[in-house]
Amino acid sequence: MKIAMLSPLSWRTPPRHYGPWENVVSLLTEQLVAMGVDVTLFASGDSLTSGELAWVCERPYSEDPGIDPKVWECLHIAELFRRAEEFDLIHNHYDFLPLSFSGFTHTPVVTTIHGFSSPSILPVYKQYNDSSYYVAISEADKSVELDYIATIHHGIDLNQFKYQPETGDYLLFFGRIHPEKGVHDAIEVAVKTGKRLVIAGIVQDEAYFKEQIELRIDGSKVEYIGSIGPEKRQEVMGGALALLHLIHFDEPFGLSVVESMACGTPVIAYDRGSMPELIQDGRSGFIVDDLDAAVQAVGKINSLDRRLCRDDVEKRFTCQRMAQEYLAIYQMILEDRENYRPWGHYENLLERDDHKIKELIVNPGERLSLQMHQRRAEHWTVVSGEALVTVGEKEIPLKPGQSVDIPKGAVHRIMNPGQVPLVIVEVQMGDYFGEDDIIRLEDDYDRCN
Repeated sequence: MKIAMLSPLSWRTPPRHYGPWENVVSLLTEQLVAMGVDVTLFASGDSLTSGELAWVCERPYSEDPGIDPKVWECLHIAELFRRAEEFDLIHNHYDFLPLSFSGFTHTPVVTTIHGFSSPSILPVYKQYNDSSYYVAISEADKSVELDYIATIHHGIDLNQFKYQPETGDYLLFFGRIHPEKGVHDAIEVAVKTGKRLVIAGIVQDEAYFKEQIELRIDGSKVEYIGSIGPEKRQEVMGGALALLHLIHFDEPFGLSVVESMACGTPVIAYDRGSMPELIQDGRSGFIVDDLDAAVQAVGKINSLDRRLCRDDVEKRFTCQRMAQEYLAIYQMILEDRENYRPWGHYENLLERDDHKIKELIVNPGERLSLQMHQRRAEHWTVVSGEALVTVGEKEIPLKPGQSVDIPKGAVHRIMNPGQVPLVIVEVQMGDYFGEDDIIRLEDDYDRCN
């Protein structure tokens, strides 16, 4: 199975500090590769992966102001779809724009919808609803106007989050500095409870930061430590009394919630979006309705068992579980494709009583079984790529425009020895064209008769 994994270009994959979508893509890619899946990661050129890296943009645009996002995201997405026929399946993590390319390939496209930035983007998803496969990251984030093949919660790498059994003495805000993330509410809760608040994250709304947050940072009761990378993250999360996730929008998922619980730190969150799917109220945190209830929850936080927070993440939110669920989706999609085969796929172009015409696409390095037919002869013409054809004892190399006859009863095979997909047109002539007229003598995929 060959998968093309399309990551965003905003941050490196995996991110150096911030970049939740890129983080998920990296975790999924690395787990799939560890499971033996052939993955090509389309990401920025400085990205790191155990799979094959494909790139056109050397650096992520959020880290290099000289890069025009619209220009390079177009080139980035176009490069993947230029190579689409090399892959069995494309997994899109780049929001709605790649869907507009999906009609130009036979390769199935799975899109993980990482939340809807605005209702205005929904028409694109609706346009491709019948021809693409959508995965939701939470039940709360589903649109009633779309069809989904699955809901798959994000997973994290538990090795990056050490469990810390000891309760810390400060409250933590971890995330984007933006009004919808509720940083101001976190400050109010800290003030009302007399607890120190540590704020970590990128400043996404400069005006909000300067007008409502910066003036309240004194370095003592309220401390801002900026955006922190993976190593510092587990230390800060594990040392907190609780994570305050007092969001003012319907959170599609919330990686920091799961990461905090993995360290043993419970979460206090408003009842918005996916929070009830992630937090077990009264067990791994508290789901509250307003600021006063959040203040009360801080007073009860020591009644929670930090070990139970970790246990719940180990059970429900690992990257291994996430990868297994996605792999099952890939396999289901490919098995459901009537014309999918391990070596590539085909399309029936014409069928009559005495002849049939098919287009075959053979993936690079793959070959069909060594086989024969009792009730039909065939004629193969190479359209693009290169072929190595076996007919009886002969091996015949073919280039575009060249062809070969396969007599009825002849032992034959076709292989793609090249680096690009092989496209051939196959004309079958006889009185029966069913799959049970294929007698396989040798096969790379254990399908011999």
